[in-house]
Order: sequence, then structure tokens, then C-alpha cells
Amino acid sequence: MSGGVTWTVYDVDKLTQKEVYGVVLCDLAKIHPEIVGLSADLAQSTKIGALGEKYPDRFFNVGIAEQNLFGVAAGMAKVGLIPFVSTFSAFASMRACEFLRTDICYQNLNCKIIATHGGTSFGPAGTTHHSTEDLSIVRAFANLTVIVPADAIETAKSVRACMEVKGPVYIRIGRGFEPRCYESEDYDFKIGKAVELSVGTDVTVIACGTPVQHAVQAAKILQQEDGLSVRVLNMHTIKPIDEAAILRAVQDTRRIVTFEDHNVIGGLGTAVADVIAASGKGCAFKKVGLPDEYAIVGYPEDIQNHYKIDTEGIVETVREIMGRDFERDEDWEDEV
Repeated sequence: MSGGVTWTVYDVDKLTQKEVYGVVLCDLAKIHPEIVGLSADLAQSTKIGALGEKYPDRFFNVGIAEQNLFGVAAGMAKVGLIPFVSTFSAFASMRACEFLRTDICYQNLNCKIIATHGGTSFGPAGTTHHSTEDLSIVRAFANLTVIVPADAIETAKSVRACMEVKGPVYIRIGRGFEPRCYESEDYDFKIGKAVELSVGTDVTVIACGTPVQHAVQAAKILQQEDGLSVRVLNMHTIKPIDEAAILRAVQDTRRIVTFEDHNVIGGLGTAVADVIAASGKGCAFKKVGLPDEYAIVGYPEDIQNHYKIDTEGIVETVREIMGRDFERDEDWEDEV
């Protein structure tokens, strides 16, 4: 991958996903003079302002005009620059939806969208600033790679890895102060390949974003209290999704549960269900996230608890699905 980062793992306790993104982007910009940054008057909130402070001639604030933001980025990409566009994920996926689709994705332009405040991470701001539909929207756009890092370390890896993709990339991160999932950068990160964080044979938990850390904790509790062997897959890439990892989990555990800070319609759970359905293989399956409603307003941790996408909720759901039966016929050829 291109370049390295100037921060160490010991800085992660002080740096949020957004702050790590700003630091890594500055490191990449030092190596790649074609990198430019764009903001719609949210440079401080999204931390892309770090690039503007270090390279003021390569940073552009278009004002509160998200549609223009994506249009300008498309024009810059057409002349060989690599625009990093950063705004709240609710604005990137909805307010500028047509411009992301037609100006950037349709032309398969080399733009990188860092969508902050994903899911319900901006909890007290309410429905206008919650982004619980963005994954279902953007994963439908052709040519667009969609990544949801689990923590600050994985955000750094995602930003660096997206430089290897010659086309548009949507990286969805939180507001900040999300719990740490990884202890170091010493793990293999590859776009489109899930990371197995816990080995298991009884049930598989597939998660993205903040619920990944909760899934790891839940797996430990379920092992200690219930004797369950829980596989945890960090599905950091929603598109292209790791079909092989999903199908191995179906084959090995026959019970799959997905968790995401997103509506259950069209997000990670739907992407996983599509893979399972297309395979013709049967399993006990459940997707957990926000139901078909707008999220309650409150602190993110309270919202996560309410919708059972925190540690406590994952433990409860896994215990529930362990009580479900599934077809035990191992010959799946007649089911395809």
C-alpha cells in the first residue's frame, strides 16, 4: 500500500476515527501531490481540515452546497486529481445522492468519499443527522466500493487501501470516540476480504462498524457462560462483499446473525442474505439493526442498546438463534 502513517497505536486512545483519517490523509498527500481535499463547510467536524492546514493550496471549501461538492470533485477527477470528499454520511448519500451516482459513479471517477457521522453515531442530533439508510443507497451504485471500518486503526487501513482502487470509494465512519476493536495495525486488511476475529463452529456473527467490537465481547461472554463457539467476522467491506467467507460460515456453523448500525433493509444483513439465497444453501439466519423506522434520539450507546446491536443485545440474539432448527441434510446439491 502507498506510504505509512506517522502516528502509533498508542495514539489511538486520543484519536477518533475522524482524526486518524485526517492524519493519514496528510501522510498520503505528502506522497501523492494529486490528492486534493473538499469540504462543504464541515472541515472541522469531519477533520478533513487537517489537510487544509497542511496543504492550503490543495483544499477547497465549497460552502454549504453538498451537490456542488460532488460536482466539483467529479471535475477534478476528470483532470487527473484524486479528490477526497468529506461530509456527513447523511448528506453524502442523500442530499448529494444524484450527484454521487451520476457525476462520480456513472463515470467511474477516482473520487474517495469519507462519510462521517455514520449510522446513529450523531445520536442527539436526531433523524436529520442519523444515517441509517446510506448503505442501502450507495451499495446499489455501480462501480462504487463501500467500506465500513470497525475502529480508528481500520479507518487508517481503509484510507490507505482506497488509494489502490482506481474508482470511487465510499468509506463510512462514525462521529468519534467509537470503542477500539484492534490492539494494533498488525493484521491483514484487504478490501473485499472479511477479518475473522473469533474462531467458532456453533454460530457465526457478521458485523460491520461499531457492532464489531461488541460482537467480539459477546463471543467471549457466550464462550464463558454458555460454552458456545462463536465465529465473528468483521465484514468491513460491504461491496464487494466476501462471499467465500459467508459461505464457509454457512457450511461450518449453519447459523448466521448480522449486526449493523443501519436499517435492516438493504444494508449488511441484506447483502449477506443475498449471498446465502443465491447459494441455495439453508441455515438459520437473522439480521439485526434498526427496524423499518427512524431511530430514537439519544446517546449512541443508548440507541445501540435499544436496538440490540451492543454486546448485551448480541448475546441475547445469539442465544435466541441457537434455539432455532435448520435442515440437517448435508447434501445441498438438490437445493441449488
